[in-house]
Amino acid sequence: MAQQYNAGSIKVLEGLDAVRMRPGMYIGSTGSRGLHHLLWEIVDNAIDEALGGFATEVSVTLHKDGSASVWDNGRGMPVDIHPDLGIPGVEVIFTRLHAGGKFGNDNYAYSGGLHGVGASVVNALSSWLTVDIFRDWTHYAMRFECVEDKKEKKQIAGHPVTKLDKVGNTRKRGTLIRFLPDPTVFEETKFQFETVRNRIRELAYLNKGLKIVFEDERQDSENRVHEYCFGGGISDYVRYLNRDKTPLNPTVIELDGKKDDVVCAAAIQYTDGFSESVFSFVNNIPTGEGGTHEAGFRAAWTRVFNEYARKIGALREKDNNLSGEDFREGITAVITTMVKNPQFEGQTKGRLGNTEVRPAVENIITQQLTLFLEDLKNQELAQKIVEKAVKSAKVREATRKARDVARAKNELEAAPLVGKLSACTGRKAVENELFIVEGDSAGGSAKQGRDRRFQAILPLRGKPLNVEKKRLDQVLSNEEFRSIITALGTSIGEDFDISSLKYHKVIILADADQDGAHIRAILLTFFYRYMRQLVADGHVYIGMPPLYAVKKAGNIQYAYDDKELKKLTQGLRGNYTVQRYKGLGEMNPEQLWETTMDPRNRKLMQVTIEDAVQADSIITVLMGDKVEPRREYIIEHAEFNKEDRFEGNREEADK
Repeated sequence: MAQQYNAGSIKVLEGLDAVRMRPGMYIGSTGSRGLHHLLWEIVDNAIDEALGGFATEVSVTLHKDGSASVWDNGRGMPVDIHPDLGIPGVEVIFTRLHAGGKFGNDNYAYSGGLHGVGASVVNALSSWLTVDIFRDWTHYAMRFECVEDKKEKKQIAGHPVTKLDKVGNTRKRGTLIRFLPDPTVFEETKFQFETVRNRIRELAYLNKGLKIVFEDERQDSENRVHEYCFGGGISDYVRYLNRDKTPLNPTVIELDGKKDDVVCAAAIQYTDGFSESVFSFVNNIPTGEGGTHEAGFRAAWTRVFNEYARKIGALREKDNNLSGEDFREGITAVITTMVKNPQFEGQTKGRLGNTEVRPAVENIITQQLTLFLEDLKNQELAQKIVEKAVKSAKVREATRKARDVARAKNELEAAPLVGKLSACTGRKAVENELFIVEGDSAGGSAKQGRDRRFQAILPLRGKPLNVEKKRLDQVLSNEEFRSIITALGTSIGEDFDISSLKYHKVIILADADQDGAHIRAILLTFFYRYMRQLVADGHVYIGMPPLYAVKKAGNIQYAYDDKELKKLTQGLRGNYTVQRYKGLGEMNPEQLWETTMDPRNRKLMQVTIEDAVQADSIITVLMGDKVEPRREYIIEHAEFNKEDRFEGNREEADK
């Protein structure tokens, strides 16, 4: 008999129960990203005090017991009694969803934590949380815990276990929050040093003159305390981003202004490279997918520079305008925008959608860039930028003509794939997978072992081109990359169209050695530079073949790293053999399918962009022209004795 569905079937979640029931709705996931999101919620609140002009210093500490604390020297959370709820303001903030001082514009003109759920969500997903408030010469303290309701036989999240106590008198001011993430909620509860440090440093750049101290009590004394304060703000940030590149000119172009309620600042510097690195932020929040503020910046930059190029005679009357892509070749830019009520959208909520922001930013950049170009001391740099854009346009035009000729001859569409791509029979792109396989031998095994209903195979012959050092025309002349572009069907660069993607899983399958690692790095660099949305939307994966086959009495078991091998062989007694795979080509089709291609058993590592700035920086170091930064990075980060090649679930891979 079917269960009746009536009013009694509707479950009412009270207090913070809804957060515990569906944490992903509030923090994205219960993995590493969600864990760090807790910390960012509290840090953002502290930064908002600085944005409002009330704080000059913030400190973030990772404690040995797994907890984290954030302090700011701002006004201190309100401690008076709420007129409607009859409890202290601080208790309202930590126990009521959608309660905070950011829904009106009286307390914060601009803020990153606009959803009003930050502090209460952190409380809900913590084993305990303490808050110390220093205001009006008084030190107040309160503690919240996840407690057991024995009568109802359930846990109550974020329950106040003490009243708001007056601890004593103080000369300090501000708010100190400390919390311990709940291990029953999160898959892991260890904050990552590099992740936290990178974000703290970024916030210091974005907030000129703000002092942020980061301390990790878990580290040794030498690496324990890091203090950041940048008087140059985002201009210093651009110099930092270009530290391993060769600038076209030491000058950083600084533009800023206000239009209506939108405040915008941009810092720009050109390098001798070919790739474009534009990073944007709204109210200190990274907008990796861009949005209306980026669109306004790009439109103004292109129009003003085209007008300048005509003014100095670099473009004649009969010449077409140069494209935005031409003027952005080799650019590194940081754009920070303050918006009163930002609306975010996109795959990861990383794109600004406010329509009123584009014309405001376009107006600000147009005015400020025009003034910059009119200044005589900036003429040399401006002319260098135009010269670089003109060269880029010539290469782009030559590339376009070559591409058109290739299309006419059907070379780009078909020739590179003849005898290479083994397509699948399925016509639903969302179900299809493309394996990009290193070498003909492994490619042959993959073709024989695959499920041809949804798996396509594209073998690579040799190492593809390192695109970080090449122009687009050189990339398109490389047969391996032309094959990949044709197989995916999306085109590249400004012509990239994700809706034309033929395979929703693009899996890089290479040997577990140095050459295989280099090929993976080259392919990832290509996808990041020319098909970034493919990575941002989670379509790119790395296949993880096993390192060992353990054979005993006709039975074969596989180990993916030394740790698994040790665990596997501990239970075996005598008469077994261990085979160490040197490459994919050593596996027969059945083994390759069973270990690396079968969705039921395989391991995949999904490639995502957690931090666009960090991704760009690492690609520059590992794939760029300068040898010394690469050498230093390898010395610092290589773990030659590390046992684990892979940590995470099988199909739900580390992101």
